[in-house]
Amino acid sequence: MTRKRLLAAIAATVSAAGLFGAVVTAEAAAPSLSATFAQSSAWDSGYGGKYTIANSGDANSAQWTIEFDLPAGTTITTSWSSVLTRAGQHYKVSNADFNGTIKPGATASFGFNTSGLGVPSGCTVNGSPCGGGVPTTTSPPTTTTTATTSKPPTSATVPPGDVVDVGTAAELQAALAAAAPGQTIRLAAGTYRGSFVATKPGTASAPITVTGPATAVLINDGPSGTAPSCPAPTAGWDSGYGLWLYGAPYWHLDGFTVQESKKGIVADDSHHTVIDGVRVHRIDEEGVHFRRSSADSVIRDSTISHTGLVQAGYGEGVYLGSANSNWGCHGNSGGVDRSDRIQVLGNHIGPYVAAESIDVKEGTTDGVIRGNTFDGQGISGENSADSWVDVKGTGYVIEDNTGTFASPGTFVNGYETHNPGTTPSFLNGCGNVWRNNRSDLGGVGQYAVKITSTSKCAERPNVVYASNTVSRAVNGLTNIPVTP
Repeated sequence: MTRKRLLAAIAATVSAAGLFGAVVTAEAAAPSLSATFAQSSAWDSGYGGKYTIANSGDANSAQWTIEFDLPAGTTITTSWSSVLTRAGQHYKVSNADFNGTIKPGATASFGFNTSGLGVPSGCTVNGSPCGGGVPTTTSPPTTTTTATTSKPPTSATVPPGDVVDVGTAAELQAALAAAAPGQTIRLAAGTYRGSFVATKPGTASAPITVTGPATAVLINDGPSGTAPSCPAPTAGWDSGYGLWLYGAPYWHLDGFTVQESKKGIVADDSHHTVIDGVRVHRIDEEGVHFRRSSADSVIRDSTISHTGLVQAGYGEGVYLGSANSNWGCHGNSGGVDRSDRIQVLGNHIGPYVAAESIDVKEGTTDGVIRGNTFDGQGISGENSADSWVDVKGTGYVIEDNTGTFASPGTFVNGYETHNPGTTPSFLNGCGNVWRNNRSDLGGVGQYAVKITSTSKCAERPNVVYASNTVSRAVNGLTNIPVTP
């Protein structure tokens, strides 16, 4: 070959390689979504369902839509963390405003309750099979029409610092201390013993996530040291809390387990906390506590049991707000703990939750308690704990829950209201609504819903709808007139 032809051949080869390289580098990063269905609870006439959407691609998703069919005789009665529409037996479910963005390697979820026992079929996510397949895209189409195939994610697709993998207690403590908005702290399976405190805030567009499997277990063997007059992270003092968010809004806690601690998960002055799919059990006092105005938070699809092992009267499953006697410490919003608009969705609480499954404290407003299963076995009766839910707050919607009771335990009513007097004045225990709840009082409980006072709530009466049902009650559904 002449020198001229050799140079021409080399130039052609370089040109082709350059063209190929351009095609490769032009291939846009994309999310790749899959969705998995599971039943979180079941009863004779329906069940609680959950879809978990995972992103195995190399870019954030901007939105997701799940579509599926349910067989005749099964319908969705309520849903959460999503926007649902229905055409016959075909359902279309899109993300809510807070869970449409799924980072690579992360998940989002939504839940629902059904009437009927049929399970979904024909599932698609953004038009692709829920089991995975052609990756979805959220970027505008380009002039390039060449199809690309999905490829498995690698560690190189995760931008440095976005995901912090931890496998020891010391690594977790360091990751919590250095957490930054948008970061995910990913727990390996194993036991983490120590004091775990988060004080760095996330943001609405870039929350901080702690995620791990149920076999990632946080244990705090404290408390120890000298406690301050009001709980706050203090050098030399270990609170004994399994995981403590303090002044740390916009954190997402997903999948792991907290056990064998003084308190389970505590959110102080940490609004927009999301707790999703955690397990909390074998706890000395309460399982999960939102206080110091940790408003607009959510706990969903989680399991809480065996609380109050040391102080039964303070062994609530989920505790919303603070008693007015503690507002001196936790009343950081005009002297009141305004842990408002908290949603408790699709959780299984009990058995052996020694106090109420959910205790709603005075001064809190406008929460939602929906789609939960309450197992009252083992409730202690101590400190007036003798019902699944005690509502001292105002304007709560309590719907689509299933409650049961079996001995041992001290059980008086399924749901109760109380009206503690406070300053400033609130209509405590008023303006709450019950509908579509199923209550089995085990032949022991008096009423499914016991309203303590109607005169104190004349301005904002409590409402119990006829859609609630009760079985094995001593007295019946409620002690006030039922609203059709």
